[in-house]
Amino acid sequence: MTDAVAPTLQATLGQVRVISSEPGRSVIEYQVGPQMCHSGGVAQGGFVCGWIDAAMAHASISLMPDMTPMSLELKVSYFAPARPGPVVAEGWIERRGRATCFAEGRLVDAEGKVLAKASSTIRLIPREAVEASARRAIG
Repeated sequence: MTDAVAPTLQATLGQVRVISSEPGRSVIEYQVGPQMCHSGGVAQGGFVCGWIDAAMAHASISLMPDMTPMSLELKVSYFAPARPGPVVAEGWIERRGRATCFAEGRLVDAEGKVLAKASSTIRLIPREAVEASARRAIG
């Protein structure tokens, strides 16, 4: 990735590795650390959302590497708490158009138990336009 923020974002989210990436699908392992948890050792919901959102974004990039995914809508349903240790976020594209795609994803624990599911409407914007806009904003 050319985005200068990406390495910091990956570290903040606790990304361990990309397990797999194939056209329209992405599977990423994260490590839930105690600094990500609130009372009772439960991962804060924003991290859970971020992990699944990242997997869905990677799935869209795998189909259109010259486009940057921007979330228009994101819905997360939480089924069980994510606790310290490894978790796996899976994302896939359900349907793709020229400028929009619909993604789904889920987060599972080390035993394969589904902790959360998500769906997202993603706007696909040419990467060059996003990077040019970022340069103007910074510079």
